Amino acid sequence: MSIRAVKRISQSKPTLEGAGVHLRRAFGFGKTTDFDPFLLLDDFRNDNPDEYLAGFPWHPHRGIETITYVLAGNVDHGDSLGNRGSMGPGDVQWMTAGRGILHQEMPKGDAQGRMHGFQLWANLPSSLKMTEPRYQDIPARDIPEVTDDDGTKVRIIVGDFWGQKGPVDGVAADPRYLDVFVPPGKKKRLAVETSRHAFAYVFAGSGTFRDASEPQAVKTDHVGSVDAPAVDEVGNRSLVLFDRGDEVVVQAGDEGIRFLLVSGKPLEEPVAWYGPIVMNTEEQLQQAYAELRDGTFIKK
Repeated sequence: MSIRAVKRISQSKPTLEGAGVHLRRAFGFGKTTDFDPFLLLDDFRNDNPDEYLAGFPWHPHRGIETITYVLAGNVDHGDSLGNRGSMGPGDVQWMTAGRGILHQEMPKGDAQGRMHGFQLWANLPSSLKMTEPRYQDIPARDIPEVTDDDGTKVRIIVGDFWGQKGPVDGVAADPRYLDVFVPPGKKKRLAVETSRHAFAYVFAGSGTFRDASEPQAVKTDHVGSVDAPAVDEVGNRSLVLFDRGDEVVVQAGDEGIRFLLVSGKPLEEPVAWYGPIVMNTEEQLQQAYAELRDGTFIKK
């Protein structure tokens, strides 16, 4: 087995979106190569209603899929196709924007004022950029959860893992999206297909993502002398981008560790991206915004 080395570790950054929603962006609106086919990951966990209730009023999407995963609170949504609904704790919505959709998402906190969740954007290949929009609304009860002998728990949102298959299907990038908890002090190896790009986003506890046999990192001070071995433990709101290999190794800390583990096949196509619309060429992008201006964006 080939263990995936850690390519880069970073922290999600405070960002304002929608009508003034305070969230943290793990990645997005930059170089797309490392995360291809994924474009953006937002962490919208917030315990202050004043910082999220304004929500995400009506806005367009084309050329992508948006994946919303709620942990606490509710998100009311509606769109230009007449769909309406509300997502609660543990629910997932996989929206394929395709040729174009207008929608809104309005978060509401729980009794303690908490609104916790994530939104991931996945790119669509050129052959499906103008496909018909569709929703896959998945209630929490339909998402399989597998518990291993050592207490490791994995919720399988999409893809196959440990003999179970997630409920989302027909997704172009053939991704795997897992919610993983590894108990305190436990070490776990998790298979990831070699050809996929993969990342982890930690949202509870802490741990390390490397094999114990790997040499420990060393840091140096400004004059170049060797200091003590650097600590490579990661915690809440840490993004871990992996290099190639066929498994990820995680060692949980004293409180255990919980993270999203996401992987997908790279599309390796050109990206023309502005705001909520992602196409392959600047001409296609300009056409999309021209259609927004003249009222022909939504295709019947």
